[in-house]
Amino acid sequence: MSTKETKKSNIGGVDKFKQVFVSKVLILVLLLAVQIAFIAFVYIKLREYVFYWRVFALLLSAFVVLYIVNKKDNPAYKLAWAVVVCSAPLVGGALYVMLAGNRTRLKFIEEALENHLDTFRYMPDDSENQKEIKELSKSASVQSTYISRVAGYPVYKNTSVKYFPVGEDNFNTLLEELGKAKHFIFMEYFIIKQGHMWTRVLDILKKKAKEGVDVRLIYDDLGCAMWLPSRFISEMTGYGIKVVPFNPAHFFVNPRHNNRDHRKITVIDGYVGFTGGINIADEYINIGSKYGHWKDTGVMLKGEGVWNLTLMFLQTWKMLTKQEEDYSMYSPMRYKKTPIYSDGYVLPYGDTPVDSEIVGENIYLNIINKAKHYVYIMTPYLIIDNEMITALTLAAKSGIDVKIITPGIPDKKTVYMVTQSYYHELINAGVRIFQYTPGFIHAKTVVADDTVATVGTINFDYRSLYLHFECGVWMFNSGTIYEIKEDYKRTLELCDEVTLEEIKKTSGIKMLGQSILRLFAPLL
Repeated sequence: MSTKETKKSNIGGVDKFKQVFVSKVLILVLLLAVQIAFIAFVYIKLREYVFYWRVFALLLSAFVVLYIVNKKDNPAYKLAWAVVVCSAPLVGGALYVMLAGNRTRLKFIEEALENHLDTFRYMPDDSENQKEIKELSKSASVQSTYISRVAGYPVYKNTSVKYFPVGEDNFNTLLEELGKAKHFIFMEYFIIKQGHMWTRVLDILKKKAKEGVDVRLIYDDLGCAMWLPSRFISEMTGYGIKVVPFNPAHFFVNPRHNNRDHRKITVIDGYVGFTGGINIADEYINIGSKYGHWKDTGVMLKGEGVWNLTLMFLQTWKMLTKQEEDYSMYSPMRYKKTPIYSDGYVLPYGDTPVDSEIVGENIYLNIINKAKHYVYIMTPYLIIDNEMITALTLAAKSGIDVKIITPGIPDKKTVYMVTQSYYHELINAGVRIFQYTPGFIHAKTVVADDTVATVGTINFDYRSLYLHFECGVWMFNSGTIYEIKEDYKRTLELCDEVTLEEIKKTSGIKMLGQSILRLFAPLL
């Protein structure tokens, strides 16, 4: 595509975005106005009963606080909610019930968990691979055993791994592999935004659908609320693309929207899979980024290990559509008969908010706690609980080289303030923190001791670790691990290290603001 054509395409994308944004905002304003008018009407009609409503609200808040305190949950999350309820007792209890204790959300969790567990009957036995890992490394064995036994995802060989240090490289390979599809394409993304990237992908999807390829698309409706037109589903259906939104957005309070589909997955013909931090939006390939250079990472798998990604997609698809189907039709080697070079051991894993396991955080904690030499982390957000703080500081105090890269230019200033509030405690314990001066870090990578690494969608924040549907790829003894480490070292050269001296210069007002925001960090 010529430069002139690219500019024209981008201008067209901007115009489309304006139309989408205006229509969505108008609908939002109208519906909010209706809700406000209804509340005002109820209040006027029931003014004489205000005393009784106040008593009811106070009793409700008292019971809610007792429930929160005794609930099995993250202490920081409980504290944040308790403060909210106690600070505004007339509305706090009702707010908690609406957002966290609603029966609609509980029903959603029950159905999702049932479907989640049902999928695991398709998982192959990985006992031989686990035995081999244990013979090679007790430390790695502890990690892979947890993910396999508790989280339910097996470990594989016969899988190649390609690492992408920037979104542009990932995008070019994605287009190439999509163009080779002959049987099916499954895509699941948190954000799809109209622009150059989506246009190129959609052109291929339309072509493949015409050829008879089974093309399916899942997108998080709230994540795409301001980026896709209301006619999106009908347009995709017209192209022959099957599409469903995850938790369709409504402009009324719905606690299900607190659990978002933050995954980024593409599966092609069962034996090619992509995941990582990269959404389908132009900033991820550094077109029109408002936050400087957008640094993101991804991986492409080829071989047996793709099966875990396929099943993650299919379990979500079934949850949303209620469709029953034979999953074995999409197995990795159904259409790929020749063996694939094995790049160490590969374990794609998923994490959901519908079970009792915080898989993403536990994988990170396992890597940090088992490290003997170094742990290198990239994350856009650093909003962590006491367990993670303890693990990072204990590792640093024990002589482990712990480095964390965060953005130099934030995409969310409030969240960035909370991220910076953790710097003093971590640096004081020996953790070294670096800020990526060219722009924004969106990568979610952890690498340790040249032996284990993970690349995926999971941020070091409460929403990713506790509330969202997420995924990643854990690797052991893979050549890709060295590539991840080398990319980290190259990225460090573009960073400025944060020092205690700099932190001490922080104004008192900013420190107060950070303290307040940090209290409510689990709710951000």
